[in-house]
Amino acid sequence: MGIIGKFLSTLASPLFWVSASVIALSVVIVTLIKCGSESHAGIATDGETLMTPTRIRSIENIGEWEFLAISDEEMVDTVRYGIFGDDELVRIYYGTLRLGVDLREAKDGWIKTYDDSVSVTLPRIKLLDNDFIDETRTVSFFESGKWTNSDRRAMYERAYRLMMRRCLSESNLNSARQNAELQFGNLMRSIGFEKVGIDFEE
Repeated sequence: MGIIGKFLSTLASPLFWVSASVIALSVVIVTLIKCGSESHAGIATDGETLMTPTRIRSIENIGEWEFLAISDEEMVDTVRYGIFGDDELVRIYYGTLRLGVDLREAKDGWIKTYDDSVSVTLPRIKLLDNDFIDETRTVSFFESGKWTNSDRRAMYERAYRLMMRRCLSESNLNSARQNAELQFGNLMRSIGFEKVGIDFEE
């Protein structure tokens, strides 16, 4: 039998194909293990590279971040006394006050990192929108006599002050801070930090 005949005979042997399959499978497994270890080494990163200046700017560009919304309604009344009778106006005002931070106000160095730890100093919690009364929902609950726009404006300002006093309580501010710590902490952990410290500017 010639060389070609022996070669064809070898190809026809089941033992040859079993051996070839085992060798091929071994090569695939070794390659996958090698690639897996290389991929693992590629994604490993120290704390200094987790928070780049570009990433910090992208977080600052979020701008206003709301952590607590408080819906309120206030009933305001005014009486005008007259010789022939008294005029009265009672109005109900509705508003939503949103508490949070404006990340564009964060000071330089507000994020500090070290290995797997990050320290964040957020701007103080504040009212995000001063125009919080929804005038389209204002209702005249009772009205007698004639009232000017100036009278209604004075009532609006009273309602405004009442909502500010009621909603910007220390309790609500603390709730907003707690929500900020929770949500911002989750953001930092999603980036890859294991230890996160959150504080606020005075």
